[in-house]
Amino acid sequence: MYRFLLTPRWWGINVFVLLAIPFCVFMGSWQLSRFEERVDSHRGAQAEAASDKREAARPVAEMLPVDKATLGEQVTATGRYGEQFLVPDRELDDRQGFYVLTLLRIDGGEALPVVRGWLPGDADAAEVPDAPAGEVTVTGALQASEQPGENGVPGRGGWPQGQTGAISAASLVNLVPYDVYDAWVTLNEGDAGMKAVPVSATQDSGLDLKAFQNLGYTGEWFVFAGFVVFMWFRLLRREVEFARDAELGLVEREDSEPVGV
Repeated sequence: MYRFLLTPRWWGINVFVLLAIPFCVFMGSWQLSRFEERVDSHRGAQAEAASDKREAARPVAEMLPVDKATLGEQVTATGRYGEQFLVPDRELDDRQGFYVLTLLRIDGGEALPVVRGWLPGDADAAEVPDAPAGEVTVTGALQASEQPGENGVPGRGGWPQGQTGAISAASLVNLVPYDVYDAWVTLNEGDAGMKAVPVSATQDSGLDLKAFQNLGYTGEWFVFAGFVVFMWFRLLRREVEFARDAELGLVEREDSEPVGV
């Protein structure tokens, strides 16, 4: 009854199954390892951000341009606060709110964007505490300019006066008559009772969409492996039933085998 397993067609099917199952398992395991690497990288980035916060701050000019080595490092700058902008649609602790972004004029020249803190609700300048007057020294984590449409940064334009969607020199230079650093700083402690904005992890080191894509692909490859096994057993059962029916004379035995599903 199982002599059909020795036919060329079934040799081809069996070889395909024997190759497909290990391949699917290998690819699923590889995608799972990629997800685990991103989880470990995310934890490492959080630990690094915590350790950076304990390190002595360095002048911001020494840490530019921002790269993976300097992102999140503690920096300090001295100057006077100037123009202030609200950055709406920013979530913190599962609540919607906005950042308070104030430009720190350093030596009357370039300005360093400083996120003084986060407030809940809709962006409203009336709710924002005034920036400290006179010369101030700020200390916080160095961050790279944001790109609209990435990492939750709104991609739309046309913001009301006094607001901006992305914290970047490209956006701010059009709003003020002086140069802006291609970086920004989030204070370690929120100013005037505002909540401090957490440090952003290094790009490609967090649990972003790519990480969960890896996890999804892991499931898909294991499903493919199960589907291959299922189809093999289904074809085998169909061939056995056909052979039994042929022995009972219910169907005419032919040299050709039944067409697969």
